[in-house]
Amino acid sequence: MPDESTFQFEEREIGEVKDGEILLKTLYVSVDPYMRGRMREGKSYIEPFQLGKFIEGGSIGEVVESKSEQYKVGDVVIGGFGWQTYYKAGEKEVRKIDPALAPVSTHLGVLGMTGLTAYFGLLDIGKPKEGETVVISGAAGAVGSIVGQIAKIKGARVVGIAGSEEKISFLKDELNFDEVINYRTTEDMKAEIEKTCPNGVDVYFDNVGGEISDAIFTQLNRFARVPVCGAISAYNLEKADVGPRVQGFLIKNSVLMQGFTVGNYSDRFQEGAKHLAEWLQEGKVKYRETIREGFENIPDAFLDLFEGNNIGKLLVKVAERD
Repeated sequence: MPDESTFQFEEREIGEVKDGEILLKTLYVSVDPYMRGRMREGKSYIEPFQLGKFIEGGSIGEVVESKSEQYKVGDVVIGGFGWQTYYKAGEKEVRKIDPALAPVSTHLGVLGMTGLTAYFGLLDIGKPKEGETVVISGAAGAVGSIVGQIAKIKGARVVGIAGSEEKISFLKDELNFDEVINYRTTEDMKAEIEKTCPNGVDVYFDNVGGEISDAIFTQLNRFARVPVCGAISAYNLEKADVGPRVQGFLIKNSVLMQGFTVGNYSDRFQEGAKHLAEWLQEGKVKYRETIREGFENIPDAFLDLFEGNNIGKLLVKVAERD
């Protein structure tokens, strides 16, 4: 498990802004569970973080100096410049966003990576049909909360799993999930899934892995689909996670289980962003943000992810726009 000693703060000179470059003041930074995977060595879908270098990740910044014809002072941009208060960027490292479309922070959440993850994972792999039952673990998080709403748009019956009464209320009262389960107060998860899913489970959007997923596998219907987005229950284990084997469930019911990352769909981001923006403007999709304030609080915010303290997208606000 990372702790405060995992991180250190450093001050470094930015250097002169050259032709074709812009200087950015960071407004918001994203903290995400996938970052934990980049803190270990080994083969993965993305290179691990480098020791002694800044943490890369989604960030939103304001242009405060420009020697680029593409950007002017005051433009708001998004990029992967990560946990830095200022950053000198090349023209192709970032892209401009429209602050009039929605609050700029949404481009790191519902209109950004997490919204697109929900969109493609559910619709491309899960393929929910009207009247089917969709179960989501980590349902009150940045991805899960959007998955449930898209499933409702598609006419599915939605069951969410989360870990506090505040989150349960959010899913039930604000997002209109059909059923919700508090895994922290549920003694028999298998029995609770049977109760809340009397017709079985057609789509299971898996964000957590572990014992919750073990219980849901027993209730999968024939030709069920399981998009595997995350396994946060195992990210900080010192030994490999071992549980019931899934092959029997997959074979018996001809289940499709597929892991994915949002990068798989990079050539279709415009499609996903268009639909998410439309649903947001129509009020069909709502979002919640948990925003911490202050650059110095970024490590604590990141560690909070593994305590489940956030509802919706977790962000750190670094500075105000000029």
